[in-house]
Amino acid sequence: MHADAHPPFREFRSRREGMIYAMDGGLWLHRHVWKGRPMAHLVSTDKARLLAYGVEVGLSAGRLQYKPLKDPRTGVRCEAWHWDLGGPLLPPLSASRLH
Repeated sequence: MHADAHPPFREFRSRREGMIYAMDGGLWLHRHVWKGRPMAHLVSTDKARLLAYGVEVGLSAGRLQYKPLKDPRTGVRCEAWHWDLGGPLLPPLSASRLH
């Protein structure tokens, strides 16, 4: 991904809005801290989009994790996947990407 290109994912201030975006097939970047280190999950119900992102940044498909998620609109659990991103794979924080 070029520095001047728009990222293929979106970040949200609201966890609920990010989850809805992921449930609709978007790539939701959800930041968190694990063992004191900044990390993120890149989450979606669209496995093909996640795999395409992985190819773009050099992630092995074997690292993609399956985790069904509950849609906050319906309460129905749906198939979903995520990448764990940390270190050099963690996109820089940019307030301009927050929705």
